[in-house]
Amino acid sequence: MIDAIKARRSVRTYDGRAVDEDVLLQLLADTALCGNPFDIPVSFRFLDAKEHGLVCPVVTGTELYVGGKIKKVPHASAAFGYSFEVFVLRAQAMGLGTVWLGGTMNRAAYEAAMELAEDEMMPCATPLGYAAQKMSVRETVMRKAIHADERLPFEELFFDGDAATSLSRETAGDLAVPLEMVRLAPSAVNKQPWRVIVKDGAAHFYCKRSKGVGSGELDMQMVDMGIALCHFALAAQECGLDIEFMQADPHLAKDMEYVASYRVK
Repeated sequence: MIDAIKARRSVRTYDGRAVDEDVLLQLLADTALCGNPFDIPVSFRFLDAKEHGLVCPVVTGTELYVGGKIKKVPHASAAFGYSFEVFVLRAQAMGLGTVWLGGTMNRAAYEAAMELAEDEMMPCATPLGYAAQKMSVRETVMRKAIHADERLPFEELFFDGDAATSLSRETAGDLAVPLEMVRLAPSAVNKQPWRVIVKDGAAHFYCKRSKGVGSGELDMQMVDMGIALCHFALAAQECGLDIEFMQADPHLAKDMEYVASYRVK
């Protein structure tokens, strides 16, 4: 999955080809593997835009979308982010383009297509298809506006022992690659809310919230935190690290919201 993380970018302009049937069948089967460490199931559904009246003004060249829904329970947003990013990365590994959609869509139509129950929510969806060779003008402008190809420096995201001491790649040791994969993760309007404090062999994930990004029931920055946890776990496993998920705030940061931790056994 490290190669998929490195190669993936958000795709809003597709070339119009239908997804190969064998690829789609494999991806359908793979949704059963898109779990998360919070043990909250995410249900996936493949949606035809014409059939369901789905509209997304920033996406062109595909009529195929994938939505996900989850029960409204504690940690649901982070769990959704984790599971949906597993799906996104599996799609990337199969040569398919995706883009996380949270606001630029007629949400009511998507939620109706997902047949949401009162105790469920659909934080995000994605188009699915083959990326066009050239981006649309609108996509190019959007990417420039949010600096989509830029990420904060390693030392501004990751910390050694406390929230005041920056962590270098050299000091990070075996965690350097998993943390770099966190740094490359996508996030709502590229706000990169994740901060990780490494202490005593554990990586503690905190959310540094930005103003103007949804919280509340549809907590997009907590969805982003789930994506970050996903990248860390998949990369750590690929690097041969034996990690354990836990939720026990070590109280290392006062101005950030604790989410979860991974400890290297």
